[in-house]
Amino acid sequence: MENSLPAKPDDVVDRDREWGLLAEFLTDPDPAMRLGIVSGRRRHGKSYLLQALSEQVGGLYVTAVREEGRLPAIQRFSDAVARHAGLRPGSLRLADWRDVLSNALDVTARSAHPLLVIDELPYLLQHSPEIPGLLQQLYDERQRGARRGAGPGPRLILCGSAMSVMHELLSGTKPLRGRAVVDLRLGAFDYRDSRDFWQITDPLTALKVHAVLGGAPGYRPVAGRPHPDDGFDTWLARTLLDPGRAVYSRTETEYLLREDPRITQHTLYYDILTAIANGATTPSKIGAALERPRNAVAHPLGVLESTGYIRREQDILRSKHPAITLADPVIRFNQLITLPQAAAVEQGFAEQVWQQAAPTFNSKILGPHFEDLARDFTRRYAHTLLPGGLPGPVGTTEVADQAARTKHEIDVIALAAGERPQAPRVKIALLGEAKATAARRGTGDLERLERIRGLLADQGHDTAATTLALYSLHGFYPDLVDLANRRDDLLLVDLPALYGS
Repeated sequence: MENSLPAKPDDVVDRDREWGLLAEFLTDPDPAMRLGIVSGRRRHGKSYLLQALSEQVGGLYVTAVREEGRLPAIQRFSDAVARHAGLRPGSLRLADWRDVLSNALDVTARSAHPLLVIDELPYLLQHSPEIPGLLQQLYDERQRGARRGAGPGPRLILCGSAMSVMHELLSGTKPLRGRAVVDLRLGAFDYRDSRDFWQITDPLTALKVHAVLGGAPGYRPVAGRPHPDDGFDTWLARTLLDPGRAVYSRTETEYLLREDPRITQHTLYYDILTAIANGATTPSKIGAALERPRNAVAHPLGVLESTGYIRREQDILRSKHPAITLADPVIRFNQLITLPQAAAVEQGFAEQVWQQAAPTFNSKILGPHFEDLARDFTRRYAHTLLPGGLPGPVGTTEVADQAARTKHEIDVIALAAGERPQAPRVKIALLGEAKATAARRGTGDLERLERIRGLLADQGHDTAATTLALYSLHGFYPDLVDLANRRDDLLLVDLPALYGS
């Protein structure tokens, strides 16, 4: 069976695991109908991946259009079915969505790999909410009618960028609940893969590009010229700060927010995102920043979380309200850099605005992003360097220091494999501090980590095998490097090491 899997085309970068999952779904010989769900934020490459899969096996790929009404959509889908069947467009006059979907499944069933892809499904649901129910009926009918040995049954993939809509397809009492065998949530490239995809030679430039765009592969075609290696400042001014570009951050943020049909009060959502970008991390603080009660922001926060634009990060050691942060770098950049100076940017003063925004970029974007990547490095790559191998949960925490009457914020903490967050007396695999400041890190930073490790031991945690890690954007003083060469419990990670050099 493995030899019959469709080969991934060379132009589909990375995505080996995702391609393999979809290819196995497609080539499953079961004669019954099978359903897959693919979701992901805009520009993550969902359509590119599914178009490539469909082309490889001669499947039927149809995408919905936001501005299209019900009747034009039915006719356009009917024409796509006709073309796939070798008929002249317009020769099929299908009355409703049941006829369209039934004929589409029947036409694709003639192929050795019977694949039907419906992309951007949420656009259809805005005017045709009956589609999931109709798909349930067709699915159930094709379960009962499947004949053993008749070859693979229809394979249907539903795809969309409105994350909350896609996730609800399989929830609660929804018609398709319990029927999907694939629920693939396509994420962005990780920071190393993103650098390779952009072909950026300088790791600092790669870090800055990732800090403002993240790993969404769909940004490279619209922001790849000038190339970031030609100068990050020039690249930024001519992409995210150029109102004439499709990737202008204000335009991009508005487009992203329009992806979810529940986001209607754009001003309120913009204000919430700005408050979070400026450091408000709880519903109470966000409400206070907007001069609104806490319960007035609860629903919008839930929507933003379900869409993947914010995340709630729980303290690894302590039970408390999770910290709310922005998950999308381009939205963070827009709220902190572009919006406050939008008038000047749109009058052509992008270079001047960017120069003035440098302190904000360094402290509120680059610094927090470097900390995120330090945690990502620990999850994905540090197992080759840690004595205990693959760590358990990775996150952040605060450690009380009663003697000094203060609290220490820990940028990176990893529990040992098998440990549960917030459990009493856990085994700690790693304690780390990540700093994106211009200064190199020295023995004073190590002494701080050693003190925190002692405090955690006093609180009953197992720190006997804890590695101390320092992540630095600009390297380390020689005496600290010498010390690391002589100690088994000290890990130094500079920018080249972060990127695997």
